[in-house]
Amino acid sequence: MELAQLEAFITAADCGSFSRAAELLNVAQPSLSNRIQALEREVGQPLFERMGRGVKLTDAGRAFLPYAQRVMRTLNDGLLMLEGTRDGTAGRLLIGTAPAVGTYVLPRLLKVFCDTHPGVDVLVRTGHSDEVLQMVLDDDVQVGLGRPINHPDVRTVVLYRDELVLVVSAQHRYAKKGSVRVEDLAEDSLILFDRDSGYYGMIMGLFRDLGVVPHQQMQLDSIEATKKMVEANLGIALLPEVSVEREIRLGTLHKVHIESAEPVQRDIAVMYRRNKPQSGPMAGFLDLLGEIYGVRLPR
Repeated sequence: MELAQLEAFITAADCGSFSRAAELLNVAQPSLSNRIQALEREVGQPLFERMGRGVKLTDAGRAFLPYAQRVMRTLNDGLLMLEGTRDGTAGRLLIGTAPAVGTYVLPRLLKVFCDTHPGVDVLVRTGHSDEVLQMVLDDDVQVGLGRPINHPDVRTVVLYRDELVLVVSAQHRYAKKGSVRVEDLAEDSLILFDRDSGYYGMIMGLFRDLGVVPHQQMQLDSIEATKKMVEANLGIALLPEVSVEREIRLGTLHKVHIESAEPVQRDIAVMYRRNKPQSGPMAGFLDLLGEIYGVRLPR
């Protein structure tokens, strides 16, 4: 079965005419008819009913059409990707990202990328960092962003350091003081988010190191929900600083320093397959990351 036969079949089905299909494909009508007849011989049954000047699909033709169209779409996607591989102006960029990075960091990166690569389709999938690594390994995404996890088949390059900060509402007694003693933290209700994320372990590790047992009033599954609860003065929370920049600027949340506590930080890295050809969009995105964060990303 040849692609030219499928192309002739799909075009004739769209036009309802062999002569019109031949004209669109810029081939002689006998040549187009021969391609369709060869396809019919191969599938073992007629795909068209010939009706004088026109044609219409048989039941078999109607059943076969979506599969032929899928083959041609897949081919066209491949050609588009090859074009993007060459110049970065077309194709797809598939990104896997941890939720906090995808919500608070990635939009700013993609604004710059999409402005310079308007013909690229961007698809984003989210998951915890170990899930993002697996997406990279399975080739479900080209680039992953999250906590660095080493794997022999993956390049992992740290981009920046993410810090957890204690935030309270504007009405909270710590808001004006700007700092809190370690022993006072046990008196407040701590709002936690996403027990399955790395942040949960970081937060509990901090309190363990400080010798404080926090009172956990709420556990939520998102940073945005946690911020809303803190703004409503239902408790305090430790959140990634990048996630509360806007609220701190607006004054709805206040950042509070924990006395005698070391900063709670973790690295955020980009992950991508080793020894794998990079499409133009992927290469362009890696170049952007290297420029913004001042790091060298090996190819």
